[in-house]
Amino acid sequence: MSGEVYIRRLNAYHRVLHVIMASSFFGLVITGMPLKYSYAPWAGVLVRMVGGYQEAGLIHRVCAAATFGYFFAHFLYVTYFVAVVKRFRFNPFGPDSMVPRWKDIKDIYRSFRWFFGLGERPRFDRWTYWEKFDYWAVFWGVGVIGVSGLTLWFPEFFSRFLPGWIFNVTTIIHSDEALLAAGFIFTVHFFNTHLRPEKFPMDMVIFTGRLTEEQMKAEKPLELQRIENESNCAGRVVPAPPGWLLVAGRAFGSLLLFIGLVMLVLIILGQFIL
Repeated sequence: MSGEVYIRRLNAYHRVLHVIMASSFFGLVITGMPLKYSYAPWAGVLVRMVGGYQEAGLIHRVCAAATFGYFFAHFLYVTYFVAVVKRFRFNPFGPDSMVPRWKDIKDIYRSFRWFFGLGERPRFDRWTYWEKFDYWAVFWGVGVIGVSGLTLWFPEFFSRFLPGWIFNVTTIIHSDEALLAAGFIFTVHFFNTHLRPEKFPMDMVIFTGRLTEEQMKAEKPLELQRIENESNCAGRVVPAPPGWLLVAGRAFGSLLLFIGLVMLVLIILGQFIL
């Protein structure tokens, strides 16, 4: 393959799921942080911008329901992919799996050597170690924030069999884990998807689902090599992304980036100054 050839990396399911995930996450942060920093002057302003305290609570619960929805939808998708598409012949430690493997450890070591000019950049396959970290962080975050959030959402039900002090603990866990998730997304994830020199100002693959052959050579050389060795290699070649998709992706990504950076500043103000 040569020239401006586009290769499919993510399907429609991946891209739609990310839009739902990002939208619900930002909704949760915007309506949740004013509660954590209720003493900060910006908290009341932000709540009024979303319509008031009752509306903020409603938005928070709707986004929480969406989070549980995409979380369980992903379990169904993985089950379908392994059982139906791969017919139980999927290698959980292979290059297409999100399960960490020994190569990820070696890639981390090689990356640090590369950062300091002591070696070549690692040759990545389909998923890098930081993409796997992002993936599994969602499982941890949704599990911890979700379970603690349910006790706060339905206190009458859970108080039937849980002691009262549990609700104080889950309030702290829910609040601090949400702060950790927001801090990670608005710094580390933003850096990986927006501020890396080769991706600045935005990594569009999550919206278009495709990379050019040259981008694949630079970012995913081992995946490109495997694709070129496949018998149905031509099936992975797709047309260039349509213009409307690029515009929509850039607009949506820019909006999230702007909101995220504003929320990061507000969190810092609430945490360390006010």
